[in-house]
Amino acid sequence: MVDKSSLAKRVWSSFLILSLAGLVVFVFPNWVFAILASSLIGFALAEFFGIAEKKGIFVYKYFGVITGMLVPIITYFQMGMEGYFTLEPFLIMIACLFLFVLQFTRRDTSQAITSISVTMFGLLYIAWLFSFFVKLKFLPDGSLLVAFLILVTKIGDVGAYFVGGSMGKRTLIPRISPKKTVEGTVGGLVLSLLAALLSKSFLPKFPMGHLFTLGILLGILGQVGDLAESVLKRDSGVKDSGANMPGFGGVLDMIDSLIFTVPIFYFYVVVLMK
Repeated sequence: MVDKSSLAKRVWSSFLILSLAGLVVFVFPNWVFAILASSLIGFALAEFFGIAEKKGIFVYKYFGVITGMLVPIITYFQMGMEGYFTLEPFLIMIACLFLFVLQFTRRDTSQAITSISVTMFGLLYIAWLFSFFVKLKFLPDGSLLVAFLILVTKIGDVGAYFVGGSMGKRTLIPRISPKKTVEGTVGGLVLSLLAALLSKSFLPKFPMGHLFTLGILLGILGQVGDLAESVLKRDSGVKDSGANMPGFGGVLDMIDSLIFTVPIFYFYVVVLMK
């Protein structure tokens, strides 16, 4: 059953988040969008590193958060340049170099591999993948593309939550997430598909075949992203990544389903929609 108290918090938080997102995506200039992406990455990385610390892993938390927040900012500045070369891999390479330099300053080298690996993984998993939102925003009709991605992915989240809470009987992968059900997964996937098909109204240039494919693809990837974060939380024995978002848990809990959908959608549009 769906908890009514949690549902009320989730609905209220969703209203505020969607209102802010609508303003940032459609009204404010792109630099505001980049700052929002940078802020979300910062909070999500802090929560991710906090999860790692609960496992007793030493991480370069502040260095990782600051570096991660720079990724969408650098992406924003390079997008308006003709003939630019991609700077994000260069930044991540520099980050890797500095992590070794920081390790040289520590007396205890017993967790060197783990510390460097977890910090780098956070930068790749959260900062780099989520920063594709900025690239997506700069494409033709970028605001509509961003809205489409969020709509299809998050409708899938909503469908999985409500269908799973009201009709779910068979657990999907209980060792990872005991509350996720097969019925909820199917319900979320169906709603993602419907949302994608109905988006023809504001994306008339997208053929129905592509919308159908994207509905299935993004619906699956969104739920994979949610399960991926559940693996990390289960390993560390935490229920939520944080407590910054009432009704959701943490920022990472809120954006986990978008982390894999946004880069895949970006490349789908750039490569297959030409």
